[in-house]
Amino acid sequence: MGIVEEAHNLKVLGSGDRLIVLAHGFGTDQSVWKHLVPHLVDDFRVVLYDNMGAGTTNPDYFDFNRYATLEGYAFDLLAILEELGVDSCIFVGHSVSAMVGVIASISRPDLFSKIVMISASPRYLNDVDYYGGFEQEDLDQLFEAMGSNYKAWCSGFAPLAVGGDMESVAVQEFSRTLFNMRPDIALSVAQTIFQSDMRQILNLVSVPCHIIQSVKDLAVPVVVSEYLHQNLGSESIVEVMTSDGHLPQLSSPDIVIPVLLKHIRYDISTA
Repeated sequence: MGIVEEAHNLKVLGSGDRLIVLAHGFGTDQSVWKHLVPHLVDDFRVVLYDNMGAGTTNPDYFDFNRYATLEGYAFDLLAILEELGVDSCIFVGHSVSAMVGVIASISRPDLFSKIVMISASPRYLNDVDYYGGFEQEDLDQLFEAMGSNYKAWCSGFAPLAVGGDMESVAVQEFSRTLFNMRPDIALSVAQTIFQSDMRQILNLVSVPCHIIQSVKDLAVPVVVSEYLHQNLGSESIVEVMTSDGHLPQLSSPDIVIPVLLKHIRYDISTA
């Protein structure tokens, strides 16, 4: 097993001519796709991997300088595609990984036939004429809470992010993967994500993008999906689902899986 495969817990499942890459967001790992994968393996080769810093990865491999920007994750994604000899894939990115896919596609558009984004945001901070959902004060408080008592912060953040009470299976699952992260790494990753601003590169995207969003999401207001639609340089389509929360593929699979499968199987001209 190569270093890239080992470091990212790389798995390739299923059979088929087409290849689909599933990339998870902050605080989770590849297990967040457990409801989707069974619907794909008969028709696709499915690539699963963990972002560096996830609780399932070796913390010794986490380079704080490399992952101080989202480009570090995009380089990882391109290295994974190179390792597997991929010449084209459908990329499904959740949360931060949607923007990671965007960055990677700008440098290598040939490797991506389409990008399916779930709960994606190019910027979390509000700005003049832009509503991202957070003020700097909100983020400073979030980072301070993470730094002072990470376990307590996880317990409070998980139900807010997922939507629902602490007893729900999805909240417990997100709490588990969130708490699996080493606290200093989790704080660094959160700072990189929440302080990122990808708005200026959206017009450079040439790969078709399917933007999928929950109607209610603590981290990403619905208006952000429309902002992406208006500002991406490529053809794009938006679907706002009746689901609640930032991890709808985990918390509302009955709603989300059919929507995801539709956008995976059909191109924008036929979706």
